[in-house]
Amino acid sequence: MRTEARSAHAAREAFSAGLRPGTESPSYARQAPDHTVLHLTGPVLTGPDQEIGGAWVVGGRIHHERPELPAGTEIREIDGVVVPGLADLHCHIGISDEGTATSLDEARAQARTDRDTGVLLIRDAGSITDTAPLQGETDLPRIIRAGRHVARTRRYLIGYAHEVDPEDLPATVAAEAERGDGWVKLVGDWIDRGVGDLTPTWSGEDFRAAAEAAHAHGARITTHTFDEETLPLVLDAGFDCLEHATGLTAGTISRAAAAGVPVVTTLVNVDEFETYASQGERKFPAYAAHMRRLRAARHERTRDAHDAGVQLLTGTDAGGVLGHGIIHDELDALAACGLDAAAILDAATWAPRAYLGVPGLEDGDPADLLVLPGDPRTDHRVLRERRHVVLAGRVVA
Repeated sequence: MRTEARSAHAAREAFSAGLRPGTESPSYARQAPDHTVLHLTGPVLTGPDQEIGGAWVVGGRIHHERPELPAGTEIREIDGVVVPGLADLHCHIGISDEGTATSLDEARAQARTDRDTGVLLIRDAGSITDTAPLQGETDLPRIIRAGRHVARTRRYLIGYAHEVDPEDLPATVAAEAERGDGWVKLVGDWIDRGVGDLTPTWSGEDFRAAAEAAHAHGARITTHTFDEETLPLVLDAGFDCLEHATGLTAGTISRAAAAGVPVVTTLVNVDEFETYASQGERKFPAYAAHMRRLRAARHERTRDAHDAGVQLLTGTDAGGVLGHGIIHDELDALAACGLDAAAILDAATWAPRAYLGVPGLEDGDPADLLVLPGDPRTDHRVLRERRHVVLAGRVVA
């Protein structure tokens, strides 16, 4: 890890208690209401290579052994394979299809759409709308916010980001670190209309100053990056995560693996690069050709990163350009890269939770889980066929 942080155990306890990761003050409280006790007849998959025969859900938490229950307690038996809820680590709750801020009601509807596909953990990788009020709603996925995008002036989509010049970058990053839940999102590269192609939007010194500002304020920093030239700069600067990372090469794959810097995949969005290329081809032919090359190499590049030991984490880039509820398309795209079902399940469940310090299905953890008709370790498509979605101990979908 590139920044000081509390231990994984402390982070899990803080999240479970409703505290903002990296802080000691409440960010939101998710109090599970009284409800029927659930008996999960199992198997319950508690880790990539771990399972137990069954479990109980009482008071919104999972218990590996049957707890003492008052006489006459209503018990609902639920049969099926149990896994943690899916994670989407690149999702934009609060950005409309037109690229504008949504109302809270619209943001709530986006979160429910994702929830109903089995996504119960979201890292909101930049939003125009402040979605903090949604964090206390126990029927919505757990949302970890990254504040608003930070971008270079006139080098990003209009209206999405705080657009700043280099001298204002550290202060803006610091402000967003305070606004979010321990994450800041920086736009690392975009088309340079003067050059006619993708280029880094910041210098190496700028990237380093941004990372230092985020870390000094107790946050981790991630970056949007398509271009090959950006990756060495952000790895040198000590960034904690990479979004898209379509410019990975053998050299930067090796560096990311050695540094333990994960990649959030967003392959559904990368598949749209042909659309972006076509839109810009007349004025920016070099950019169009570059985007097509990046798209064509997406499967091989992702497989190479996985094989080299880079941790892949699932993300969809839903919100803004893409609609919500597309996590299973992302899992299918990972399968097209050659990942087996067990690796896909890990990238969508345990690995994101471990990386964010979020509980899984250990004894006493919050009961955020899916009940499936088959084993997703042998076929990831079983995740599309959920029998039940359980959030904070309640069946919600």
